[in-house]
Amino acid sequence: MPGTIQRQPGGGALNIALVLADLGHRPALLASIGQDAAGLELAKAIAARGVITNWLHRDRATDSYIAIEDTDGLVAAIADSRGLESAGLRLLAPLRDGRLGTAHTPFRGPVALDGGLTAAHLAELAAASWLAGVDLRVIPASGGKAARLAPLLQRAGTTFYLNRAEAEILCGTDFPDTQTAARALLARGAGRALVTDGPHPASDADATGVLTTAPPQVKALRVTGAGDCFVAAHMAHEQRGQPRAAALAAALERAAAHVAATDG
Repeated sequence: MPGTIQRQPGGGALNIALVLADLGHRPALLASIGQDAAGLELAKAIAARGVITNWLHRDRATDSYIAIEDTDGLVAAIADSRGLESAGLRLLAPLRDGRLGTAHTPFRGPVALDGGLTAAHLAELAAASWLAGVDLRVIPASGGKAARLAPLLQRAGTTFYLNRAEAEILCGTDFPDTQTAARALLARGAGRALVTDGPHPASDADATGVLTTAPPQVKALRVTGAGDCFVAAHMAHEQRGQPRAAALAAALERAAAHVAATDG
């Protein structure tokens, strides 16, 4: 089929890191990037954009992801995640071996976790003492992997960022709107849940209540990475001390700007 092929840095964790860097933060990326030509190019490019690469796990090959989109959004996607799944929890070694934290002196601060790890690894993380001080923000690697996040629902204080379809997969039931989905995630153990639904209202729920806000209405030209933009902008604005409503609105604006942009 005729179309346009674009090649760019990606992956949930990296997308979040790049947006955080664009917003003036200095995020560190814990990821598996190969020693191949693609990996060397990628590591250099993201460091130049302000992402700390000191603690990357360097493997032989760099993972890749192909997304096929049409005017209605994502049609299909294929992820070659062999490097990620092979490295496993070695990716997070800096959080427990003293470089960033240990079990006795846990790292304290926000950590965005891409749920692309195996179900067994995610279950291990749910009980990890070296994550005790972390403000853990979890995103699914894809709708197909959302169910893997279930063990993390039992980790106190964990924040989940999901779209409505992903929330339905994780909870095993359909939801009419994001408010209902967010409340259901809290009932299943989430400390906080932010649920989006494309052009429809998004919700942020925690023990204090539920906030719901409609996103800006724009013409969607691309969808891949929109959720990551939402997460990064939300984290950035909360780190600046903005109230929940303002952070939610800012995150929706950033995501809308991403899907409406014509550049890569």
